[in-house]
Amino acid sequence: MGWLADERGLEKCAANYAALTPLSHLKRAAEVHTDRTALVNGSIRLTYGEYHARVSRLASALAGMGIQSGDVVATLLPNIAAHAEAHFGVPACGAILNAINTRLDLDTVSYILEHGGAKLLLCDTAFLKLAKDACARLEGKAPILVEVCDREAGFSPSGEVLEYEDLMDRGNPWAPWVMPEDEWESIALNYTSGTTGRPKGVVYHHRGAYLSTYGNAIAWRMQLYPVYLTIVPLFHCNGWCHTWMVPMLGGTVVCCRDITATAIYAAIADEGVTHFGGAPIVLNTLINAAPEDRRSFDQVVEVFTAGAPPPAATLAAIEPLGFNVTQVYGLTEVYGPATECIWKPEWDETAGEERSALKARTGVAMATLEGAEVHDTHGQPIPRDTVHLGEIAMRGNMVMKGYYKNPEATAEAFRDGWFRSGDIAFQHPDGYIKITDRAKDIIISGGENVSSVEVEGVIAHHPAVSLCAVVAKPDERWGEVPCAFVELKRGRQATEEEIIAFARERLAGFKTPKQVIFCELPKTSTGKIQKFELRAVAKLAVTETEDAR
Repeated sequence: MGWLADERGLEKCAANYAALTPLSHLKRAAEVHTDRTALVNGSIRLTYGEYHARVSRLASALAGMGIQSGDVVATLLPNIAAHAEAHFGVPACGAILNAINTRLDLDTVSYILEHGGAKLLLCDTAFLKLAKDACARLEGKAPILVEVCDREAGFSPSGEVLEYEDLMDRGNPWAPWVMPEDEWESIALNYTSGTTGRPKGVVYHHRGAYLSTYGNAIAWRMQLYPVYLTIVPLFHCNGWCHTWMVPMLGGTVVCCRDITATAIYAAIADEGVTHFGGAPIVLNTLINAAPEDRRSFDQVVEVFTAGAPPPAATLAAIEPLGFNVTQVYGLTEVYGPATECIWKPEWDETAGEERSALKARTGVAMATLEGAEVHDTHGQPIPRDTVHLGEIAMRGNMVMKGYYKNPEATAEAFRDGWFRSGDIAFQHPDGYIKITDRAKDIIISGGENVSSVEVEGVIAHHPAVSLCAVVAKPDERWGEVPCAFVELKRGRQATEEEIIAFARERLAGFKTPKQVIFCELPKTSTGKIQKFELRAVAKLAVTETEDAR
């Protein structure tokens, strides 16, 4: 199929084929953009020539420590220069990178090290005790522990284990890289959040990571020399593959260890940041920043937001501050962002809530994803009428290889030839997807489906509300009712009655929260609100009420 009648001599060879890999971006940048600034970490500024040399040192030093092709090298690192170097240096020696969430508990970190079989662990000084305690729990051989001391953050080496810069001194800045022979070879192992049961190991291949860099650059309308701020943790979908992407455009990666309004505004003003990604909570942080934390800047900063559907009120408030927000959607299983809300020229004249609602759409498949649709329970596309709900399904090269050592979960996720996301959505007639909830977050009240996202979006418009999360609360009469958890803006006040009345004016009665709890919302390190904790609180509130009767 698709072959010429006579293709003798037309074969794949070194002249016409090279496995796709994001490693090629940095190899090229070191030649083309040798003296341009590639990486900034406080006072540390590396050119592409220096960046490439350090990656070569790391790759060869790892090989000297016995790391071979196919081995796993783990990290417990924040967004610092060493973590960016590891994203190239680990695969450059043929190994697979396992970037571990630094905010996980001891038991989970130990499980990931055991399950992933890491041979070496690069660990920031701040997490050294966590790493040592986790390694002590392992039944098998513990990984070699290497301490990364971030002197820019004021740390000093502990002297207890091999230090990163001493490891680098063992490497060769001119050492050749181990490039993949097959682009299906694994480049990274990322573990899901594991809020229910043990986290699953998501395996990325070089081809998917490479195509993800292109898909993101196209969706972001990027030109040469962007200045990218690393707000998305590098342990989260490898920073949405953005650190692999930036060298393709000769840009600069600006490391951001502590995600605060002060640090973000300072980086934008001082380093000329043009792009960053982050969850809606990051946008709220900038919107609600104190005057002393803000800095003025001239450029429009392009922002990818994902992790949860951003309320229209948040999108409306962030744009006048100098940020242009594009909503993207994805999961660990699809290399981070996989759909984009492409802005249409005919929407340019919209304003207010209409404009914010358009920006809040989940969007369409990125250029490098084969397809993104909404399917019913039989695996068939739903009508594109904004009424029918279904599950978001995706397929293509930006979908993971599968779950490591878990063929049953892989088979279930890839049912009928599509990756099943577990996210509920509808589609507009123009094909744009609009996520309404995670399947587990849908509230069924008296037989009616209530979208927690819809209720959250309404409450977010209240002038005193900073953040809102809505979950199901058990109810004797209705089965479940909406319960809202609200985090107020600094210096603002509101009562439960006021929030409920505000929602009732804008929502059907069965969608209106029956209880409002004011608190600081629990969040993951990537800014996602941990609804499973809120469900436990809502359930406990019911139990306490019953006990009091």
